[in-house]
Amino acid sequence: MTTVQGARARARAEITAAIKDEARRQLAAEGAAKLSLRAVARELGMVSSALYRYFPSRDDLLTALIVDAYDAVGAAAETAHAAAVRAVPGGHLAHWTAVCRAVRAWAVAHPHEYALIYGSPVPGYTAPQDTVGPAARVGLLLVATARAAYEAEGVALPPLPDSLTPEAERLAADLAPDLPPALAVSLVFAWAQLFGLVSFEVFGQFNRIVEDRDAFFATAAERLGREVGLLPGR
Repeated sequence: MTTVQGARARARAEITAAIKDEARRQLAAEGAAKLSLRAVARELGMVSSALYRYFPSRDDLLTALIVDAYDAVGAAAETAHAAAVRAVPGGHLAHWTAVCRAVRAWAVAHPHEYALIYGSPVPGYTAPQDTVGPAARVGLLLVATARAAYEAEGVALPPLPDSLTPEAERLAADLAPDLPPALAVSLVFAWAQLFGLVSFEVFGQFNRIVEDRDAFFATAAERLGREVGLLPGR
């Protein structure tokens, strides 16, 4: 890459970052449904036609913000998991709770970005395939944590009602063919409950109900791991 090409690439990266930063500011102030390329361009002192060279449509900008948000919470969870594995080798329940706490911490620190990916759908927007991989990072990490525990015989498989067996087998085939259906379905239960807990806190449903939210969430996260079947100290 020539010096001129490198300078152009850096300039483009800086402008792209500025556009996304302004868009996030507008998300916080107005919500995703009111995000406007013209408004972003106006605040940055750009003409709309110049901004379109970076993001051809509002949906392209939304997709970039969504991918960034999923990647950010995924990276936070993966960093916490790696630290927990180093600190407590074989402590699969501790690894699980570290992931859960990291998700919650990121969401509380970035409520508007969390709302973009886990709140109400944006009217008129359909997420493209580009968002699927980033969106799966936390879920895949939870599956990997359970898989490591299962392979180390650190899982007590939860009971599986006969009525749920066909659905559990389908989920296992789709999500984790190497894991027992009872474990796969419990992971989906826990994944939904994790984000339900986080959403209740971020969106104010715990106001005037739960006061010590750190302790409450820590206990809930560990309970979710135990319900999946993770055993402590293994």
